Order: sequence, then structure tokens, then C-alpha cells
Amino acid sequence: MGLSLLANYIATEIAEVDYEATIFEAAHEMETRRIGSLLVKKEGEPTGIITESNIVRQIVAKGLDASITPVHDIMISPILSLDVYAMPHEAFLFMAEHEIRHVVITHEGEIIGMLSVRDLLHFFKDAADTKS
Repeated sequence: MGLSLLANYIATEIAEVDYEATIFEAAHEMETRRIGSLLVKKEGEPTGIITESNIVRQIVAKGLDASITPVHDIMISPILSLDVYAMPHEAFLFMAEHEIRHVVITHEGEIIGMLSVRDLLHFFKDAADTKS
């Protein structure tokens, strides 16, 4: 893959959840893995992303039942993505423009990881530390 500044900061083990899974199941998976997002798949194909923020804003705040509401009701779709060779500041601006905290990272059209705002904070902190 060559030199990519983002490659060292993305989560390459992408946690997934089925399109028909309940919000409760998705939240349990996120808690178990200590992560903030899951890739939603329908019949093996990526169709969206579900995040902690989705759950809070769409389920908790509206008083919906997480044990019966399927993830596809609140997932972010279509999937927004960036190429692994995007510069970190481009990733930051992309996420800010789309008001998202997680973005799928691709290489040659294939999903290879997920980048979070927290991952970007680590990158910028590390960059600042090397300049000191």
C-alpha cells in the first residue's frame, strides 16, 4: 500500500452488524468491543454505518425500543468513505463537512478500515509531539 499517513491510525478490524439486527444487539456489540461504530451489512454487502451517536439521538432521545428497532431504521446510508491516501487534514474537513464522527477508509475501492475523530486526534497529537 505504500506510504499513507492515515494507515497507522485506522481501525483495520472492522466490526459488523447485520442489517436486521436490533439496536440493542448493535449497542451490546459496541460495548463488548469498546468501539463507537459498526459497519451494517445486508446479505454480506456493506449498506451503512451505525454509531453511538445514532443510538443516542434516534433511539434514546425519541424513547424508541432498542430491543425491537432494527439497525437499518437509523443507520447512516449511503456509506461515506475516503481513500487511505487522503491527508489527515482532508479527513478532518470531510468529517466536519458531513457532520460525522466515523468514516470508512478504502483502498482501490475496497473497505479496509474505519477512521474516527478520536483517531484523528491521536494523529494530530503525535504530529504536534514530533515538532516539539
